Amino acid sequence: MKYIDEFQDPELARRLLDDIHATVTRPWALMEVCGGQTHTIIRHGIDQLLPEQVELIHGPGCPVCVTPLEVIDKALEIASRSDVIFCSFGDMLRVPGTGRDLFRVRSEGGDVRVVYSPLDALRVAQENPDRQVVFFGIGFETTAPPNAMTVHQAKKLGIRNFSLLVSHVRVPPAIEAIMQSPSCRVQGFLAAGHVCSVMGIGEYPALAARHRVPIVVTGFEPLDILEGVRQAVRQLERGEHTVDNAYARAVRPEGNPAALAMLEDVFEVTDRAWRGIGVIPDSGWRLSARYRDFDAEHRFSVTGINTREPAACRSGEVLQGLLKPHECEAFGTLCTPRSPLGATMVSSEGACAAYYLYRRLELKTVPAAPTAPLEASPVV
Repeated sequence: MKYIDEFQDPELARRLLDDIHATVTRPWALMEVCGGQTHTIIRHGIDQLLPEQVELIHGPGCPVCVTPLEVIDKALEIASRSDVIFCSFGDMLRVPGTGRDLFRVRSEGGDVRVVYSPLDALRVAQENPDRQVVFFGIGFETTAPPNAMTVHQAKKLGIRNFSLLVSHVRVPPAIEAIMQSPSCRVQGFLAAGHVCSVMGIGEYPALAARHRVPIVVTGFEPLDILEGVRQAVRQLERGEHTVDNAYARAVRPEGNPAALAMLEDVFEVTDRAWRGIGVIPDSGWRLSARYRDFDAEHRFSVTGINTREPAACRSGEVLQGLLKPHECEAFGTLCTPRSPLGATMVSSEGACAAYYLYRRLELKTVPAAPTAPLEASPVV
C-alpha cells in the first residue's frame, strides 16, 4: 500500500540508523510530541535501535490523556441526566473520572453512544428533538476543525438541542510550557505532522529561535520518525535551531486554509487545563461568543465537582516526559488496560498503553518525584 510499505522498508531504516550513528558525538534528548509517534517508536523498537547518546522522551501529545479530570467528571455528570444523549468517540468511554467512567454511566442507565464523527451526533439530535444531545469534543488541532464545522452546521440548520462539551488543546503553547520548566531536558522536538497539516508551521520558528531547539515535523511511520531524528541530530550537532518539514507529502507551510477559517469563526483561544500538568495559558479553544449557545458547559449547570486523582498514578510525570511508564510502581500491577488508574493506560495513543501492549514491562528503580513540574497553574 502506498506510503505504508515504502515507509517501513528495513533497508532504508538501516541506512538512516547508520547515518544517525555516524553523526552523533554527544548525548541529545529529543521529545516526540504525539502519542501516535510514541506508539510507532515503541512498537518498532526505534528507541532501542538508536545510538545510546540519543534519548527519546515521550511528550503530552495524546488528546485523551490530557483531557483534564474535571472535564471528564463534568461529562459523567451530564451523561447521567435522563434528558441527555451523550455522544463520544469510543476511546473516551474507559477514561477514568473520579470513581467511574462513561461505561459505568451507561451501565447505570445513561444514554451514552459511540459515534464515528461529530456529524453522527448532530444527526442523533435531529432524530431526537425532545432530547438534549451532547458531543464530547476533545483533541488537538486535528479534531477541532470537524467539531467546529459541526457546530457551524447546527447553527445554520437551527438545531437547538445539540451542544459541544469542549476540551480542545493546542500544541505550541504546550511546547512553550515544557521548555520553560526548570526540570526540562528536551533539546529538540519531533512535531506532529497531522497537527501541522491543519495549522501549518508558522508558530514554530519563533519557538525554535526563542528556546534554541530544532523542531522537525514528522509523520508516523518508522522511516518518518527516523528521518526526523536524523534531521534533529544533525541540527544539534551543528548548533542549529530551525524548523524542518520532514513530512512534506502531507504538510504545507501554510496549513489548511479552509480548516483555519472554520476554527477562526467558531472558536477562540483560551487558557486550558491539561490532565496531570495544569493550566497552560492560551493552550486551548472554547466556543466563541457567536456559538456560545452550543456550549454544553453553559447549557448545563454542573456544580459540586470534586476531582480526585488516584494517589498511585504518576501519569502526570509520564505526560511531562519526566518518567518512563515502566518506571511507575503501579505500572502493570495496580494499573493495567483492564483496570487503569490513568488515561495514559487507556488511550490508544497513551505512552503507558504502548509500553504495556508492546511488552516493555521491565522494572527499573523508580526515580524520586520531580521537585520542579511544568510552569503551569495547578488544576483546580
